[in-house]
Amino acid sequence: MPRDPATHARARTERHALTASEAKLWAALRDRRWKELKFRRQHAVGPYVADFACLALRLVLEVDGQSHADPEQAAFDAQRTAFLENAGWRVARISNTDALAGGDALYLKLDAIVLPLLPREGEKVSRSDG
Repeated sequence: MPRDPATHARARTERHALTASEAKLWAALRDRRWKELKFRRQHAVGPYVADFACLALRLVLEVDGQSHADPEQAAFDAQRTAFLENAGWRVARISNTDALAGGDALYLKLDAIVLPLLPREGEKVSRSDG
């Protein structure tokens, strides 16, 4: 997928403006703290910026707040999800409430999303994900 300089610049800017729920989720994911998986925050994928991406699993995590219930935002989200899925990514959504809860509740939510995607025993997740 070609690199779009404008999208990368926007992603770089957004990395410094995380919402409270994104910051809480990032604290749980950064530095391979969870399941030793590397996640990137505000990662450019085509014309879109994913809240969090795990390249090894081709997984995008999106943190959704109240604004995502708005019909216009919901249509945009559906378009972005379709693009990402067509590009081979899985997209999972975490509510602001779940992200802000942190602790065990957040890890249970992440487990439900990610555990089915992890390789079976004896297989390894690629660590060449940047």
